[in-house]
Amino acid sequence: MRINPRQVEAFHAVMRTGSMTGAANLMSITQPAVTRLIRDFEDAIGLPLFERRGNQLIPTPQAAALIPEVERSFIGLERIGRLAAGIREHTAGSIRIAAMPAVANTLLPRFLAEFLQVRPDLQISILGVPSHQVVEMVSAGQVDIGYAEGPLNPHGVEMQAIDMDAVAVMPSDHPMSALKVVVPIDFQGQRFIGLRPGSIFSSGVQLALAQVPRLTRLETSLTYTACALVSQGLGVSIVDPPTALDFIGKGLEMRPLSVKIDTGFLVIRSNKSSQQMLTEEFSAQFLHFYRSSPGLVRVRPEA
Repeated sequence: MRINPRQVEAFHAVMRTGSMTGAANLMSITQPAVTRLIRDFEDAIGLPLFERRGNQLIPTPQAAALIPEVERSFIGLERIGRLAAGIREHTAGSIRIAAMPAVANTLLPRFLAEFLQVRPDLQISILGVPSHQVVEMVSAGQVDIGYAEGPLNPHGVEMQAIDMDAVAVMPSDHPMSALKVVVPIDFQGQRFIGLRPGSIFSSGVQLALAQVPRLTRLETSLTYTACALVSQGLGVSIVDPPTALDFIGKGLEMRPLSVKIDTGFLVIRSNKSSQQMLTEEFSAQFLHFYRSSPGLVRVRPEA
């Protein structure tokens, strides 16, 4: 005889409950049906599994030797069941993300700390890459969702713009930290940590400070590095709020700017993704997280 999965389930239920009646209740079948399944299972494997001693059902040594392997198989089945339920409810599966460093290093870790709390079976892969690579990877189907600096005009993807104003950052003991709002002229004569040309954000900073003479002896391609330099007292800079927030309390202060310098980004999704529903929920939750995060969304003050 061949082993039937229902026979194994009956054996597992009897071992868990200690009786045929308990197993019948657990399996929602009759006690005679359980007895028949156990008898057929013993015939199939050629081993005695239970002995009756009065009203007691005693597992044999053979049953005790067999149950660990049965338990392992049931754990595997339960995991498959949980995973299937998670996929249906969008709490399991996998999401591949490509993001510009300013998002990969700041916003995403904070968001995932909340998002994954109720999604223990969700697998996340994050790649921090330049914006042009983000677009290429989403378009090629190498990732499900991307975060990149705009403007862009790729084909075969969906885009959503996230607006965000840049902020001024300075060392905690710097005179500019006494200001409530920083205006461009406040940077005059200051040691300024600049961003290397090549990005839309760096161009916006250059345009806003075009008429302001300043000392730029340090330059970097990453706002995270700029904040690290500011926190060491090496100068002042203009960066995105999420990165600045990582350095608050570490020798850096953040103040709003009187002028708008856009440091927002695009959320990019492929319309061919196999994880369409999951990425849509991820994007919606991410946007809600961003909009409800203190220090990220604000009304630009007047000087």
